[in-house]
Amino acid sequence: MAIRPQPKTAAKRNRKNKPAVGTQWRFYVAVSILFSVFSVLVARAAYIQVISPERYSSQGDMRSLRSASLSVQRGMIVDRNGRELAVSVPVETVWADPQRIAEANALSDTRRWQALAETFRMNREELVSKVSDPERRFVYLQRKVTPSEADYVRQLNIPGVYLKTESRRYYPTGEISAHLLGLTNIDGQGQEGLELLYDEHLTGTPGKRVYRKDAQGRVIEEVSQTDAEQPKQLTLSIDQRIQATAYTELKKAVRYNQATSGSAVVIDVDTGEILAMVNSPSFNPNNRADLQSYKMRNRAITDSYEPGSTVKPLVVLSALENRLHKAGDTIDTSPGWLRIGGRRVSDPRNYGELNLGGILEHSSNVGVTKIALELGVDPLLQTYFDVGFGNDTGVSLLGESMGMFGNRRRWSDFELATLSYGYGLSVTTLQLARAYTAIASGGMLRPLTIFRQESPLPAEQVFSPDNTRAVIRMMERVVSEGTAKEAQVPGYRIAGKTGTTRKATATGGYGDEYVALFAGMAPASDPEVVVVVTINEPGTDDYYGGTAAAPVFSSIVGQTMRLLNIAPDNLHNEPMKAASVGGPVP
Repeated sequence: MAIRPQPKTAAKRNRKNKPAVGTQWRFYVAVSILFSVFSVLVARAAYIQVISPERYSSQGDMRSLRSASLSVQRGMIVDRNGRELAVSVPVETVWADPQRIAEANALSDTRRWQALAETFRMNREELVSKVSDPERRFVYLQRKVTPSEADYVRQLNIPGVYLKTESRRYYPTGEISAHLLGLTNIDGQGQEGLELLYDEHLTGTPGKRVYRKDAQGRVIEEVSQTDAEQPKQLTLSIDQRIQATAYTELKKAVRYNQATSGSAVVIDVDTGEILAMVNSPSFNPNNRADLQSYKMRNRAITDSYEPGSTVKPLVVLSALENRLHKAGDTIDTSPGWLRIGGRRVSDPRNYGELNLGGILEHSSNVGVTKIALELGVDPLLQTYFDVGFGNDTGVSLLGESMGMFGNRRRWSDFELATLSYGYGLSVTTLQLARAYTAIASGGMLRPLTIFRQESPLPAEQVFSPDNTRAVIRMMERVVSEGTAKEAQVPGYRIAGKTGTTRKATATGGYGDEYVALFAGMAPASDPEVVVVVTINEPGTDDYYGGTAAAPVFSSIVGQTMRLLNIAPDNLHNEPMKAASVGGPVP
């Protein structure tokens, strides 16, 4: 039987049903590509959202998240009675957005920019150069302007120029307390004095508010808010009334005596609190235009001088403490001079025999030299150490000097002699005040403080109360009959000692410049305050402590007694006045 051939149509159908060459592998390639792309997208999404989401979150936050600082004013500094010595006041600062200025073509209005430049006392080109870069978004034009200047800037209404509120430090007492308080810079950071030393204490911590805005600038979410930590206030031991009095009298004395500078301190005997600390020349911390470094030094704690005859009461006290002499003992100072190791110690004249009080009254170098030679170097040095010489006073103020105190194994007799009348060592005005406070308080040595105290600071008994009272009575004679008559204060018994020293030169030896000092206490019957006055390099012939420094002491003490309401203790020579009549009562 013959086989019949298949029709052509069936052959064609079979060829169509057979897969085309390469179709299968193209399918797998396409699927692989799609899977790879999908895997990459999934991996990228996982990386962005799970592994490292911070970058894009931060970019999103940059577009929507905002933060505002909740600023705090710098803490106040007040005196012991609450009077403001340093305060922060709100002021306006002018700033600009150069990008906004460029968008508004604000620079084309030259008249307004000229008016703004004249307000800030600068030329227009200099002002325009600050805002000429349209890429910048913030530029200070003038920091902390006056209210009238801020109001004028508002009236100019220049597009892209704005005002913001800042804080400015203001010192109501000006130059009176400048050395003690110091000052801050334009950003409110302490630069000198207590402002620098207690900067963190006065600053506090600003609060922070974080919120989210939408594209229209509306607040849509409050994210967080941190409360501000308020700054602390400094309450000083200073009595601003006494501070102002001391500064006024010192400034007049420095000018009258044509002196280079001067310092004065007032100490509360019972507590060790500093009631006043002043220097001249001074500076105005509210005006930074003419600040000069030499005027900014707190000389009462930084500058040290040889104390001269103001240490003679300590020599006498040392003799009493070591039972070498009694208060009524006499010493022969004839013939008015003494030769020691080829050197000469002399008095202005031959005072003959003097008791211990007479030695202080006449400020006899020969007398204290003989006492010192009998004492020996170790007891005398110990007395100086006991009153705080060569050590800090406890106030912990910036720049405080410890003075200079020789530390050597052997001292010659002449060196011991010079120590007895205040040469060969140096002390600051505040150190000398602390030493006299130890005498005035009955031999109690306590650290001094610049902060108000609710109770007296701990003290160490370094001298016998009986011996200190004896020395105080001797120092009364210095004021009533001796070299310090100009230190007298009507109605009050005053005890103190003058000092006049020649200043050492840089090349060795002593030059023709002097330091006049007076240290004393009042009222002598029961001392309440100690006052020390230093006049540096008087330019007149009256360069002595009794004529240059003692009158300043008298003025300061007289007004201090009145301000502190301390009763007089010496009225037997003062005429009484009847309130209704006004005349003296016999």
